[in-house]
Amino acid sequence: MELRLFNTLGRQIQPFVPIQPGKVGMYACGLTVYGYAHVGNLRTYITEDVLRKTLESQGFDVRHVMNVTDVGHLTDDADDGEDKMVKGARERGKTVWEIADFFTKAFFSDFEAVRCRMPTVVCKATDHIPDMIALIQRLEQRGYTYLAGGNVFFDISKFPTYGQLALLDQQDLRAGARIEVDQGKRNPADFALWFTRGKFEHQSMLWDSPWGKGYPGWHIECSAMSMKYLGEQFDIHCGGIDHVPVHHTNEIAQSEAATGKKWVNYWVHGEWLLMDRAKMARSSGHSITLTTVREKGFDPLDLRYLCLNAHYRTQLAFTWEAMEGARAARQGLLEKVAQLRAEAGETAVKPQGATVEYLDQFQSHILDDLNTPRCLADLWTLVRDTSVPAPQKLAAAIRMDGILELGLGAARAREVELDSESQLLLQEREKARKSRDFKRADEIRAQLLARGIEIQDSPSGPKLRTASGRKVEKTVTSDDSDC
Repeated sequence: MELRLFNTLGRQIQPFVPIQPGKVGMYACGLTVYGYAHVGNLRTYITEDVLRKTLESQGFDVRHVMNVTDVGHLTDDADDGEDKMVKGARERGKTVWEIADFFTKAFFSDFEAVRCRMPTVVCKATDHIPDMIALIQRLEQRGYTYLAGGNVFFDISKFPTYGQLALLDQQDLRAGARIEVDQGKRNPADFALWFTRGKFEHQSMLWDSPWGKGYPGWHIECSAMSMKYLGEQFDIHCGGIDHVPVHHTNEIAQSEAATGKKWVNYWVHGEWLLMDRAKMARSSGHSITLTTVREKGFDPLDLRYLCLNAHYRTQLAFTWEAMEGARAARQGLLEKVAQLRAEAGETAVKPQGATVEYLDQFQSHILDDLNTPRCLADLWTLVRDTSVPAPQKLAAAIRMDGILELGLGAARAREVELDSESQLLLQEREKARKSRDFKRADEIRAQLLARGIEIQDSPSGPKLRTASGRKVEKTVTSDDSDC
């Protein structure tokens, strides 16, 4: 089996073939750290995490690079508005440096809370200004730039394949169909590589450059940093689908214009997470943060389950009802795995027989353009299969969770004391059963279940389990910090 990915460049599913055998260079657009990430942002990073872990499960050595944008991203992607960092600092009464530091830490805290593995390299834009200036100079030397209003622009008319990723028509772009015409630009879709003056006079983050004191445009940042850490050609570039028409289109143009080479082979984009039928957006305040998710009583991994339950290329509606469903489903898996662990013990076993078939099926689905909904179905079918021995099921489930990351490895039965009142209820139920008062026996069963104690009747007498399925005598146990 081989990994197949939907490549936005060409709009088709293609077999994945790395540039260098056994190694993968993967770049992901990180957060602009002027505020908290929202759960729509986190959906994109969860997709990228699944991709990375899938590649690693196939034996690839993955170099995962992610940027942190702490300068240059304007409130309008098309060189309009103001720097988001400056706006965020003003609104919070802090310096841009304080804002960047605080929200970078907050972002990676959320990133790890949804079990995303930290990138191999995290690179801040403000640490790589010389790399950006050097890349702009290469473009200047090759004739792709011009000066207007003191700013350096990329001339898209010099790059014939501009817009290929987004299926844009250059004729429409020259006519101003997509972007309001900036009088300083030769073409409406030309974009800034370096800002020096004009409407950005209040920018507080400035650096010396051959074109005057100023700061970089947003698009040049990703090109410069990705090439610094992955080379002038690499395998995979990831991001949200909203980056296709402007940001990633501009990245391709400036990168390939500078090097004369094809830059990236595979473009992987995640779809939107919708709220009230509209795309989440931090700039408009139409969003939900992970902090709010937690305040509502959900585990961050409930959000991960929700995201995995839809294919990454389909839009997904975020609702609290959907989160409740995800929580119930994930809890059900934790309970199944806790029961398997109680039955199988902690002894590691090698999957064999039917579990190998389950793992092969799981692998075929994850390699089919990261089909996580089918993978979740495989996992559920496995844990419900009564014909497979518990140790085998447990081993296979934990292996599947190596990619899904739903916290199954920590699932344990809960410790709940069987107090004197519960003991009395249990004794009363036994008397009701013996006197064939089944209505009362069922009432007591429900009372005990509300206490977290499940009764399973058997020929040898009642067996007690917690909701997580572990057999108990006088106690029921739990040690799952993920719940």
